[in-house]
Amino acid sequence: MDYRENGTNNQQDSILQPGVKESRHIRLLKTLVGLAIIYTLYLAKSLLIPLFFSALVALLLSPLVRIARRFFIPPSLSAAALMLLLVTPFTLLGLELAEPAQRWMQSLPKIAAEVTQEIEEISDSLKQGAELTAPEPAKENTSFFSWFDDEEEPEPKPNDGNTMTDRLKQSGIELGLTILSSAPLLLAQIFGCLILIFFLLVFGPNLFNVFIRDFPIVTNKRRALVLVNHIQRELSAYIITISMINGLLGVATAIAFTFLGVQDAILWGALVALLNFVPYLGGLISCSILLVAGLVQFGLVSAALLPAFVFLGINIFESQLATPTVLGRSLRLNPVIIILWLSITGWLWGIVGVLIAVPILMSFKIILSNLGALPHWVKFIESK
Repeated sequence: MDYRENGTNNQQDSILQPGVKESRHIRLLKTLVGLAIIYTLYLAKSLLIPLFFSALVALLLSPLVRIARRFFIPPSLSAAALMLLLVTPFTLLGLELAEPAQRWMQSLPKIAAEVTQEIEEISDSLKQGAELTAPEPAKENTSFFSWFDDEEEPEPKPNDGNTMTDRLKQSGIELGLTILSSAPLLLAQIFGCLILIFFLLVFGPNLFNVFIRDFPIVTNKRRALVLVNHIQRELSAYIITISMINGLLGVATAIAFTFLGVQDAILWGALVALLNFVPYLGGLISCSILLVAGLVQFGLVSAALLPAFVFLGINIFESQLATPTVLGRSLRLNPVIIILWLSITGWLWGIVGVLIAVPILMSFKIILSNLGALPHWVKFIESK
């Protein structure tokens, strides 16, 4: 009996061992594939960011091209008209904001010097107060044995009062040079995005129809068409809604700042509207920037806090009342998942990745929900 039992156990071990090795190999292969995908996303960010952005805008505008085709308007003409309507307002806004933005960029070293000077004055006043209340220094030891002490008195350090100011000035200059050096690449990417959006609007539907009709990977062609149209409607509704909410937030902020007498109110309204595409962190960054702007304009007085507090009140109304009421249950994302996703996309793609992170996450969520794929991940993303 013992021999048979041992033989049976050895046989079972020999049968299970290849399966265990195979599962380990599969897990190792999945890990390597995941790392390769992350590495590719990091290296190809200059290519993938325009592709994702262009795809989102094309999804947003393609229903309008389809409607224009029903009225016998060629897709090329309707796409060109839509591109003109899309580019013209942003171009006019950019021209309007170019002068104040340039002025603020040039004044960054001066602002850094002024803030540092204020901090140094406060620090000097605190040091003077500490010196007035400091105890008397101990008397020197003049005994006979102190003559044999080899320790030298420490030399007074030179005054480094302007070191922090010089560093902040240098940081401001380096930031301005970095932005100026990256401007040509940014303009090239914007121009490439516009061309790609136009071609997606004109030729994208035909490519999609050929893919659905002729590729064997699509088995249920009618269901695929219905599913893609449904996903497109949900994505378009989400992108349009969130863009309108952020635009109204920027307009309300600019109007409030105009009544308060804050300089460059339109610039700050456009900035907070753009940063509001980043949930949670965007409002925090906007408050910090507006606090610095208030300090620069009004000085170290209570009025300097007014721009940040006014925007905070508008942002709380938007995030806690307006957005949940308009979007309802369609924007069900766990805050922890959002923060982690923002961290990942910011690490991979920088500031632009942070701005388009939530629309991409919402797109994946809507696609998975409609396909019925990975339901546990959908529940994990939506968990509250």
